[in-house]
Amino acid sequence: MLEIRGLHAGYGEIEILRGIDLDVGAGEIVAVLGSNGVGKSTLNNNISALYKPFSGTIRFQGEDITRMTSTEVVQRGLIHVPEGRRIFPNLNVRENLELGSQVRGKARRSQNLARVVEIFPRLKERFSQYAGTLSGGEQQMLAIGRGLMSEPALLIMDEPSLGLSPLLVEQMFELIARINKEGMPILLMEQNAVQTLAIAHRAYIIENGRVAMQGSAAQLARDPELRKNYLGL
Repeated sequence: MLEIRGLHAGYGEIEILRGIDLDVGAGEIVAVLGSNGVGKSTLNNNISALYKPFSGTIRFQGEDITRMTSTEVVQRGLIHVPEGRRIFPNLNVRENLELGSQVRGKARRSQNLARVVEIFPRLKERFSQYAGTLSGGEQQMLAIGRGLMSEPALLIMDEPSLGLSPLLVEQMFELIARINKEGMPILLMEQNAVQTLAIAHRAYIIENGRVAMQGSAAQLARDPELRKNYLGL
């Protein structure tokens, strides 16, 4: 579904990504792992067309989207759930969710809303509550739910476990696995290597703007170098 080749990207004259190749197939959870500052968010921002790459190509469902606008990318079903949730705190939960269908999915807003609250029943209990008063875990559910309102063909999640308690982190990964089992391909950017590799099909490890390791999640989880450097084992 997603094919990235030779991606060089950054900000101004500063190059962060130095030739990334990456693929996401139908039905997969593909993880991108690495510490802060290695380029995970830069990769997301370029896939989502928030920034334009210096060079390289990004293809989605066979179409070159490298120079498209962010609105055009969303219209094609490539939906980004950003790091830090970025909800609208002064709008209520329902209003936040409905904003997710402004560009894509508006015709089936009510059906999509029903699907979201079936996945996240706690959000239905909070429909009239201001989003800024939700707990951290509820805000992350809201951010993901807002993404699902856009009827994604591929969902990009950027650090969904960031700032959550250990119990909520476990619940969040269970929810991500559930969404994927319903057929949703997911590109998952995370620092939490252990739990990410437990649910992913394949993974890429980024270091210094390049892919340092890649393979099946199960193989990488057993790799001695990765276990030492990323898992602390």
